[in-house]
Amino acid sequence: MSQTAPSPPVPARANAPGRPKDLEKRAAILEAAKALFPARGYDGVSMDAIAQAAGVSKLTVYSHYQDKDTLFVEAVKAKCEDLLPSDLFVARFEGPIRGQLERIAHAFFRLITSNEAISIHRVMSRQLPEDSHLPMLFWEAGPKRTQEALASFLEAEDAAGELRIPDCALAASQFFCLLKGEYHARLLCGCPGRYTPAEIDAHVLATVDLFLRAYGPGRR
Repeated sequence: MSQTAPSPPVPARANAPGRPKDLEKRAAILEAAKALFPARGYDGVSMDAIAQAAGVSKLTVYSHYQDKDTLFVEAVKAKCEDLLPSDLFVARFEGPIRGQLERIAHAFFRLITSNEAISIHRVMSRQLPEDSHLPMLFWEAGPKRTQEALASFLEAEDAAGELRIPDCALAASQFFCLLKGEYHARLLCGCPGRYTPAEIDAHVLATVDLFLRAYGPGRR
């Protein structure tokens, strides 16, 4: 009687991306990047330093983020999402639009005046080679994405008749520029002094009020 040949051994499955351990390592790498890039600048951060801060190997860093540019972009995106989460820009139509604009304004102001954001802006302001790709990486990962999110929100509000805006991209830029105001410029220059919570509230409310006077319902 013939015997059935034994089945070949099944090779052990390698850890697939997305398993808990992999996600933990990816999160640790991103947290390290978010801390190191503002503190040391782009050129002052190596993948070795990020690996050491995250407690992983450099090979692990590269397995999650193909190069330093990719990691820098993801760190900027993550910082924006931390302080200015994307769900803030979902048009809710629950109560007056003023309330949602104020929430967006407060979150944006906290983001742009955070120590990390000021540090990164100063890096961008340093003299860089004309062919440097760093400013465009930062712009597209942070300011551009945030401005596009606000423009989409304004488009939804305009379509619903809550606002009257002929150019939502321009209006989004105007809103954020108004919020930056003098205080953001002073921080970039290293001038001392901090706004009190009451002063920040007054600044945000005045900005939203001015914006609604220009683009509120009934305006043409």
